[in-house]
Amino acid sequence: MASSKYKPINFIFHVFYLIFIFSAHSSTAELKRLLQPAKPDGRVSFLVIGDWGRGGSYNQSNVALQMGEVGEKLNIDFVISTGDNFYDNGLLGLDDPAFQDSFTNIYNASSLQKPWYTVLGNHDYRGDVEAQLSPMLRAMDNRWVCMRSFVVNAEIVEFLFIDTTPFVDKYFVQPNKHVYDWRGVLPRQTYLNNLLQEVDVALKESTAKWKIVVGHHTIKSAGHHRNTIELEKQLLPILHANDVDLYVNGHDHCLEHISSVESKIQFMTSGGGSKAWKGDVNHLDPQELKFYYDGQGFMSVDISEAELRAVFYDVSGNVLHQWKTYKESLYLTS
Repeated sequence: MASSKYKPINFIFHVFYLIFIFSAHSSTAELKRLLQPAKPDGRVSFLVIGDWGRGGSYNQSNVALQMGEVGEKLNIDFVISTGDNFYDNGLLGLDDPAFQDSFTNIYNASSLQKPWYTVLGNHDYRGDVEAQLSPMLRAMDNRWVCMRSFVVNAEIVEFLFIDTTPFVDKYFVQPNKHVYDWRGVLPRQTYLNNLLQEVDVALKESTAKWKIVVGHHTIKSAGHHRNTIELEKQLLPILHANDVDLYVNGHDHCLEHISSVESKIQFMTSGGGSKAWKGDVNHLDPQELKFYYDGQGFMSVDISEAELRAVFYDVSGNVLHQWKTYKESLYLTS
C-alpha cells in the first residue's frame, strides 16, 4: 500500500503531477507510475469503455448517459478507456475538433468528471499519436490521461496499461491503405523487448492485493478479431508468471468474459462504446466463454481488499452479466 505522503492531496494536484511526469515518451525509460487514491474505506470503483469515439453516433451518446448513471451509483474513482478513442483515424492534431466532439461533449455527466486512464488502439495509431499523448489535451480537458504504457497504483490494486498495437505484425507488414504513426516505437523490436522487460519487472515488484493489466488488443476472444497470436506468445506468459487477476481489453466491438483454463486470469472485453458487430461471434469452449454480448455497452468494477466484482451493462443500463471473485477463490454469478 502506498504511503499517504505520496498521494496527490486533491484532483488539481493530481493533474499537475501527471503533467510533470508525462514530459517524456522514451521507449527505453521505466514505466511511468501514477498514484490514484482509493476511497476512505479502501475500495476502488471504476468503469471501463472501449472503441468509442464517433461523435456521439452508433449509440455512443446513449452509452455515455448510462455510464453517468452507473458512475454516480458506484461513486466511481476513475474511468478506463481500452483504446480506439477516435475513429476512424485517430486525431489529426491538437486542434482536431474530434477531441471535444467525441470526448468532452459526450462524457459530460458529473460522475464522469474523474481521471480517464487511456491506452492507444490501432485506429489511434492511424492519426497523430503525439497529439493524444500531449499535455495540451490535458489543458483542454484535465480528465485526459493517455500514455503508451504506464502503471497506476490504487493501493489495494495496481493497474498496468500496455501499448499493444506495436506487437501486431500485420500493421507493419500488411498495412493496406492505412498509414501508422510509429514515432517513438521504432526500432520496433527494441521497443517491444524493453516494454516486455518493464512489464515483467513492474508485475514482479508489485505488492498490491490485485493486479489488473489493460491493453487494447484481445489476448483471448470469441469476437471478430479472435485471439491476438503475438500477445499470446509474448505477453501472456508474463501475465501467467506474475499472478495477474484480470486482463481487460477492447478491439472486439462487444462485451465478453473468458475464464482461463490455464490459470486464474480472467479475460474481459469492453469494446462496445459505440459501433458494435452484431452476430460476429466464433465458437469457443464453453468452459472458457462465460459471457458474450454483440451490442453496445460498458462494464464496471468494484474492488475491496477481499473481493472483486465486475458487471457488464447494455446501452440501456441493464445488467447483462455479473462476476465476483474472492482472493484465492472464484465463483460465477449470473
